[in-house]
Amino acid sequence: QVQLVESGGGLVQAGGSLRLSCAASGSIFSILGWYRQAPGKQRELVARITVGGSINYADSVKGRFTISKDNAKNTVYLQMNSLKPEDTAVYYCNAETITRFIYWGQGTQVTVSS
Repeated sequence: QVQLVESGGGLVQAGGSLRLSCAASGSIFSILGWYRQAPGKQRELVARITVGGSINYADSVKGRFTISKDNAKNTVYLQMNSLKPEDTAVYYCNAETITRFIYWGQGTQVTVSS
C-alpha cells in the first residue's frame, strides 16, 4: 500500500523560508515531486525529481525553491526560500511508480503573509 506522508507547511512572512518533507513508502518510485493549488486555481507543478536525479522546476520558483531527496529514507524535500504571498497554496506531494501509477499526499497548507 502506497503512502505519502507530508509535513512542514505553515505560516511564514514574506521573505521567509519553509521546508516541506514527504516520506514515500509502499512501492518503487520513478518520480517524486511537489504540486500546489491556490484557491480558485488549477493544481500546478512546483518541482519534481526523477530516480536518476533529473530535476524540473516551475519558472515561478526557480532560484528560490530547491527539491532534493534522500534515497535511503525514500523522502523528498522542498526547501522554499524567499517566499512570496503568491506562493500561498496547498502543497501536494506527488509520486509516480515505475509502473506509471500516480499517487498524491493529503496536502499541506503554506501561507505567506505580506
